[in-house]
Amino acid sequence: MANSPQARKRARLNEIQRKHNAGQRSRARTFIKKVETELNKGNAEGAREAFREMEPVLDSSVNKGIFAKNKVARHKSRLNARIKALQSA
Repeated sequence: MANSPQARKRARLNEIQRKHNAGQRSRARTFIKKVETELNKGNAEGAREAFREMEPVLDSSVNKGIFAKNKVARHKSRLNARIKALQSA
């Protein structure tokens, strides 16, 4: 339990930031799911468009410290490979 005024304030601010970060994570995951939905439908053009919308959201989440850089790079790479495979098929 936080006893000093500074510690109580940090606890309050940490809770606010935790809720904000949770919203940002959820938003990024939603964009990923949109791409995956288009891929599962077999819609390469729709998946490409959803990917274009997803990229800046994920990149900004890295800058904000929501996700690790390599995690975002891995997701982008795998989704892009699936889009390219769908386009060539």
